[in-house]
Amino acid sequence: MKILVTGGAGFVGTNLIKRLLKEGHHVVSIDNYSTGNKENHITDEHVTYVESDIIDLGEHDGSYWSKFDVVYHMAAIARIQPSFERPIDYFTTNATATMLLAKLCAEADIPLIYAGSSSHHAGLYSNPYTFSKSTGEEILHMFAHNYNLKFAIARFYNVYGPHQLTEGGYTTLIGRWINNIEKGLPCEIYGDGEQRRDFTHVDDIVDGLLSMHSDKAYGHTLELGRGKNYSVNEVADLFGIKPEYKSAKPGEARNTLCKDTSATEHLGWIPQKDLVYYIKHLKEEWQKEFS
Repeated sequence: MKILVTGGAGFVGTNLIKRLLKEGHHVVSIDNYSTGNKENHITDEHVTYVESDIIDLGEHDGSYWSKFDVVYHMAAIARIQPSFERPIDYFTTNATATMLLAKLCAEADIPLIYAGSSSHHAGLYSNPYTFSKSTGEEILHMFAHNYNLKFAIARFYNVYGPHQLTEGGYTTLIGRWINNIEKGLPCEIYGDGEQRRDFTHVDDIVDGLLSMHSDKAYGHTLELGRGKNYSVNEVADLFGIKPEYKSAKPGEARNTLCKDTSATEHLGWIPQKDLVYYIKHLKEEWQKEFS
């Protein structure tokens, strides 16, 4: 198959493309490299990297779109805290560009698989990021209702693993702490640390994404979460660090936990990787490196 991946040089997109190539598919990645990284490029004749913003996808005519069998829409401006400073940018990328892509896919009869966010459960108006991503979901439903778009939504829960960002304002807790530990920098907790997060390994996320297309789970919104959560204090204990505590940040959910079993029911998807073993392996590697 020939597959388009938006955000293909980013964290989830890179891991998805690696698996698609391993399965023998041809892939086109579109990324504007605002958070994607050219160091994530895979040297393979079956993948093409295009530097472009998804808001400009409408410049391509129907013949361009007719060659794709499925579109994985991973591109977005992520993270809650930066969204308070850039609400218009977030809406333009996460909602308006998603509408454009939905229109193009509907016209070419291409299935669209959309990276949603578990922050949806914290409340539509809790922050501009959640609002923009949730609006993206509603846009897909509208295009399915009026334009026969085939789509599926995958809501991610606190993804971690290879190619995660480790520096800058768009990092998640695991990536940021790994970077800080390796560089001898303090690790910070915002709030009391008793907030709980459902951490899901990116390999399990990719398993779910691939199954959503192969099983044609169109019309479904599937929650891709480990189904087990840890407090941030517990994560600090797993790493063996003494964090610095700072004031809680606005817009963040107190707890995330995937209780929805629809991904298992529809896809047979069962996440395999656990944060405890991931951190244990990291610590073993650090011990070897510095011993």
